[in-house]
Amino acid sequence: MNKGNKKSIIVCAIMTIILTILLGYEFLNIKKYVSPFNKYRIYLDGEKIGLIQSKNALYSMINKEQTEIKNKYKVKKVYPPKGFEIIKVNTYDTNNNSISEVYEKIKATKEFTVKGYNVIIKSSDNKTAPIYINVLDKHLFKEALEKYVRTFIGEERYQQYLDETQPEIIDTGFTIENMYFQENISIKEAYISVNEKIYTDVDELTKYLLYGDNTEKKEYTVVQGDTVESVAFANKLSASELIIANDDIKSTDALLAIGQKVNVAFINPKVTFIYEELVTQDSEQQYQTEIQEDNTQYTSYKVVKQKGENGINRITTRVQFINGTQNEGVSIVGDPIVIKPVVNEIVVKGTKKYYVPTPTPDIIDIRGEHIDNGATWGWPTNTPYVITSPYGYRWGTLHDGIDISGTGYGSPIYASLDGTVVQAQWGGMVGNAAGINVVLAHDNGYYTVYAHLSKFYVSPGQRVGRGERIGAMGHTGNAFGTHLHFGVFTGPPYNGGRSFNPLRLWQ
Repeated sequence: MNKGNKKSIIVCAIMTIILTILLGYEFLNIKKYVSPFNKYRIYLDGEKIGLIQSKNALYSMINKEQTEIKNKYKVKKVYPPKGFEIIKVNTYDTNNNSISEVYEKIKATKEFTVKGYNVIIKSSDNKTAPIYINVLDKHLFKEALEKYVRTFIGEERYQQYLDETQPEIIDTGFTIENMYFQENISIKEAYISVNEKIYTDVDELTKYLLYGDNTEKKEYTVVQGDTVESVAFANKLSASELIIANDDIKSTDALLAIGQKVNVAFINPKVTFIYEELVTQDSEQQYQTEIQEDNTQYTSYKVVKQKGENGINRITTRVQFINGTQNEGVSIVGDPIVIKPVVNEIVVKGTKKYYVPTPTPDIIDIRGEHIDNGATWGWPTNTPYVITSPYGYRWGTLHDGIDISGTGYGSPIYASLDGTVVQAQWGGMVGNAAGINVVLAHDNGYYTVYAHLSKFYVSPGQRVGRGERIGAMGHTGNAFGTHLHFGVFTGPPYNGGRSFNPLRLWQ
């Protein structure tokens, strides 16, 4: 081989190597000149579950396959689960997942969703956890709230309030001035998982708002002699609670038929409905007893010189009701009008003593026995007053006294009978819910409790007389508004003693 040919071969080899390198480089960088594919990567709770070409095809398959969900909730569309995410990507990856493969993965992992609304009920003080309610139609929740309101005030009064056609107060009566919910309620559109509770019926949602999770139905069969109040008390309800739970019972005066089925389940409201009334009513005012001493007569001598008669005052108050139960504190508007004046009883008692001691009188038994009417017991507050809450059950708990209001914060509280101060403090034997309180022990075996005071003027062991100022009205402890909780017990309160209705003292 001559030198010229050898040189040509070497040049060709070098050129071939250079060309190969250049072609390889261009091949490796071919992506610079070819467009990537538009695809969709699917995530569920942050985990990759597939790569697909068409998101619309996946949505279409979900909606087509989930006919059972559409029929159950009467919706036109079903959506992916919560935690589903679909992201558009540009990729050269040609390994696609089929639509059915991704659908089956989703179906096996989480429940699908439907479009609806989340109702969030938050307490105004943020002391309790929020309540979440799911509905498909926000108007359904509004209808349930309106039905809830009508349960407490009735259809007619609610409509009159909306139409501003409430009857004018002539002599006595009441009118609603305002109504609202205490909680903060918000409604927002959301995708709701079908494994959550979704309300589609107004009556079912109203029942939940009234009774909460207490779905146990409890019925009582009326027997001869039953009244609304007696049935309520026997089942640890107030009369108003029994009326709320039974649409066919309109008032405490309603007649119950023997054999009638009455709902006596406890209500457990999920929202707090408050309405405020201006109320003008005739309130009976208890007469007091004045004792006149006669030293010419023996101690056994007792004559009623003037018979006592209760008076009647026409009082206008602003009253607040919370889920149908009257707030303990009220405010009196203007001056009371005396319809019938109080006539105090005047009793003449002898003070002359026998030469031999007189026997000690028997302790009065509260069960059907006589209770001294006025000559012994005095009313514990100033007049005029309003009894805002009677003796009886409220929300399943016995309210073992009466609440007296209307005389104002700091107004005097009087001993109802001669006695010895057992305690004067916060809480103590009657509990912290009573706030500042005074407990008196009386010579006849009774004890009286004066609770929610703003202050007291007596000390344990001190002897006090009937009508002596022992404290001032307040709202300490578990009290909603200024008032006196007045309780009467046979035996020490909450230490073996039994409570009874204090109004029996003046019957």
